[in-house]
Amino acid sequence: MENQLLISKLAFSKEISQQDTRVLHNDSIEFLSNLVEAFLPRREELLKQRTIRQQKIDAGELPDFISEFDSIKKSEWKIQNIPEDLRDRRVEITGPVERKMVINALNSNVKVFMADFEDSLSPSWEKLIDGQINLSDAINGDISYTNEKGKVYQLKSNPAVLIARVRGLHLDEKHVSLAGKNIPGGLFDFALYFFNNYQALLKKGSGPYFYIPKLESWQEAKWWSDVFSAAEDAVSLPRGTIKATVLIETLPAVFQMDEILYHMRHHIVGLNCGRWDYIFSYIKTLKEHPDRVLPDRQVVTMTQDFLSAYSRLLIKTCHRRGAFAMGGMSAFIPSKDETENQAILAKVRADKELEAKNGHDGSWVAHPGLADTVMDVFNQVLGENTNQLHVTRDSDEPITAEQLLKPCAGERTDAGMRANIRVAVQYIEAWISGNGCVPIYGLMEDAATAEISRTSIWQWIRHEKSLTNGEKVTKALFEEMLDEELQVIQKELGDKRFQHGRFREAAELMRQITTQDELIEFLTIPGYQLLD
Repeated sequence: MENQLLISKLAFSKEISQQDTRVLHNDSIEFLSNLVEAFLPRREELLKQRTIRQQKIDAGELPDFISEFDSIKKSEWKIQNIPEDLRDRRVEITGPVERKMVINALNSNVKVFMADFEDSLSPSWEKLIDGQINLSDAINGDISYTNEKGKVYQLKSNPAVLIARVRGLHLDEKHVSLAGKNIPGGLFDFALYFFNNYQALLKKGSGPYFYIPKLESWQEAKWWSDVFSAAEDAVSLPRGTIKATVLIETLPAVFQMDEILYHMRHHIVGLNCGRWDYIFSYIKTLKEHPDRVLPDRQVVTMTQDFLSAYSRLLIKTCHRRGAFAMGGMSAFIPSKDETENQAILAKVRADKELEAKNGHDGSWVAHPGLADTVMDVFNQVLGENTNQLHVTRDSDEPITAEQLLKPCAGERTDAGMRANIRVAVQYIEAWISGNGCVPIYGLMEDAATAEISRTSIWQWIRHEKSLTNGEKVTKALFEEMLDEELQVIQKELGDKRFQHGRFREAAELMRQITTQDELIEFLTIPGYQLLD
């Protein structure tokens, strides 16, 4: 009866199975319920503020640094502290919370595994619950996996440090509601992971560590910091036990990095250059500005001026405050062809050497096969140091809003547009089929690259841009290409895979979100309705 009473406060549209009760039990449900009651109203207000800010930008304003906290920027202060096991993060691997991937990631030659409930996970109820169970098992050291051929995967004795990435502020958990309103997906992910694991994590000398994605303002950062404080108070932990790294992956957030660090100073340990989502956010935020339209996504690399400025400003801001400045993702997948693989590793090395020389404290890979290369790059630059907090970039010229907003030159090509369509359709198909992390054309794609692909085309249509062959990008041209590229996908994958997949549904969703007059903010929101 007591369990029923607690469950009735939060309404579950899925029956809680015996397996589910490993993470969704009486105490964790009460903990989650209390957080939702306390923080849901503020979350709704924060999302309204996002809409208001975007309307102003659509009307012609450009994002800029804020002056309301000049005293924060000008005064000297530091974040609270960085725990011992987070002080060396030179290589981090990211991936979804599926059982075999969790084991392989934790066993990789990396310092940190970011277990992802967000962009690389398709958030069906089963995957979310299984992911929570998998991480609990990993923390307790009793995770194993046996594949269909009988191969057993087990955790090694000194695995990487575990950090969980929860869902962004904008995403709901549609299977759980309070007073008829869906609860925030990020609170669901955070509450279950924290409550079920904080004791075991602290006992083994680690702690409850998180990556927070998609923030757009210091107010949103403060919301998360207040959530952490409430969680600590609920279980009598000292302030600052929970630690977070915030992804700077939205254009609005890059103008408030000092403020984000300050308002999370008890809980934050660093910021991260979420480069793919940042490019997507640049397009989405400046969607109504015809002079800010980007070229083919293959051209938009970290050597472009606006992305280089973003990386350098993040390093300078973080290190001044004693916080880590983490580099971005290398999404390449190693090739079985030796010549091709050497070319891939050379690209990865060049990208990571740029990050390391700029002063980043570490960087991300999506595949274990890249870990040794990136580890070697950072080992050479770091030497005897565990990080690069000593790299202050004090002699840099101040980075301006104009630099951060500067569009990059480059072509919009027929081949680039077609590649965008094929990548987006294949990713959407995988996502609505339950797989959020997909190898496509030699890259490990997650939601961010699909978002870049479809918003680029939307913006080209919106502003009547032309391709290098002279063709104007219109809805009709896009729909013609979509039909043609769907046939290419079928030919590449074979009739059997195509017919057993959900490619026509994916193409229809791609058509809807690319041809609507109003830009759909995130493809994962309509996509979520196609998941169980």
